[in-house]
Amino acid sequence: MLGRPLVLGLALLLFSVARVAWPDAGTDAPEGRSPELQAAARALANERSFKDASVSIAVLDVDSGRMLAAEGEHLALNPASNAKLYTAATALAMLHGDHRFETTLSGTARSGAVVGSLVLRGHGDPSLSTADLWAMVSELRAEGITKVTGDILVDQRFFDEQTTPPAFEQQPNEWAAFRAPVSAVALNENTLTLTVRPTTVGNAALVAFDPPGFVDAEGEVKTSDAGADNVGLALAGSGRRMSAVLSGTVSTDARIVRYARRVEDPTLLAGYALRALLEDAHISVGGDVKPGSAKKATTLARHQSAPLLELLPALGKQSDNFYAEMIFKSLGGEAKGHPAKSADGASLVVQWLDKVGANDTGVVIKNGSGLFDSNRVTSASVVNLLRAAYRDPAIMPEFVTQLSVGGVDGTLKNRFHTEKARRIVRAKTGTLDDAIALSGYVLGPPGHGPIAFSVIINHIQGKVAAGRAAADTLVEMIAKKLWGEGRP
Repeated sequence: MLGRPLVLGLALLLFSVARVAWPDAGTDAPEGRSPELQAAARALANERSFKDASVSIAVLDVDSGRMLAAEGEHLALNPASNAKLYTAATALAMLHGDHRFETTLSGTARSGAVVGSLVLRGHGDPSLSTADLWAMVSELRAEGITKVTGDILVDQRFFDEQTTPPAFEQQPNEWAAFRAPVSAVALNENTLTLTVRPTTVGNAALVAFDPPGFVDAEGEVKTSDAGADNVGLALAGSGRRMSAVLSGTVSTDARIVRYARRVEDPTLLAGYALRALLEDAHISVGGDVKPGSAKKATTLARHQSAPLLELLPALGKQSDNFYAEMIFKSLGGEAKGHPAKSADGASLVVQWLDKVGANDTGVVIKNGSGLFDSNRVTSASVVNLLRAAYRDPAIMPEFVTQLSVGGVDGTLKNRFHTEKARRIVRAKTGTLDDAIALSGYVLGPPGHGPIAFSVIINHIQGKVAAGRAAADTLVEMIAKKLWGEGRP
């Protein structure tokens, strides 16, 4: 990774090149371009420390559509999490901000306090939690139900059976929560959270898994004297459940320690959690947990997610891969019928790009999160997407709101703290081992529209911090010129 002096040197280089270029760079910049911004974009693209990198830069005036600066703007590169811009914009255009994802709990052959089987059916809600499931169980109790004689059936038919999003197979042994699978009925983002609470020295700590009922655990975590926590959690598939081996220690001065891991097969995760919660509510279950559905069933409880406009900040501000893939796949189910397929979601994104004039040669959309090596976009495509979204009053407020605010929140909380950039930069970040991206808006002063920008750099392994600093410097320059020196 480049040292701080080199990073700062690169920032100064961009500013100095722009200043030197101002008096006579008009002849060196294509017609319509801002000489200063064009010089800065060129300096970034030609920076010697990025000599083996691929760089795509575009800066666009949203009001006029004028390209203010561009270098390699039609070069198709891996956008990392900037792919979430495509997912968010298409979801707002197709589903609209008031769309809610529904999960239902239905019963068969009810007789008073007794039902035959329970059917848990989902429609791709990325936000369904254990608390939501408990609220549905509470509705059953309020209905006076005390016994389920049949099975708990988990109806996953809204999605196809492919739970691994495109490209996620590239790291099959990654157990981190960011690589969680998708399913029509998903719970807690299809992850398991182990909570460890220390007791007294030498005794076993208290452990619990959320969601409940899905993990068969063995071993224990010991409570030790004050010191570093060393909790071991080894997970493996056990049919459609999970098995866990616990080991290690937790110190007495640790209040609560949590570890989150993805599940292997999410098909029955919510079903087993439901059975555990039913038993906690003193509703007995006579059957098993199985995949399936029932034609004749009466809806007993219903949960609706928050509207899409409240879910999308998980994409733009928090860069949540699970939310992105669930919403991406749901597009196909809502528009093309069931079962939903990721490929249908990708097709609909491309259709929307064509409709608004934001497609470009080389653009490839396969997944909705940008994780791993799958998608290809150009910076020209990104800024045209940003322009289309901003100029569409049906989606603009929600689209801009879900982006991180420079110097304030999300993945930009610790960036853009200067007086000129703080709060006026609204953008989506992207980071992989070998790629960085930053795309969004610099909001204009009263009477002026924003400037859309996109910086994508690939083949930058070991220099990610320098790439991020260079992108930030270019955006700071846009802000300075827009707010301090007039329109570019």
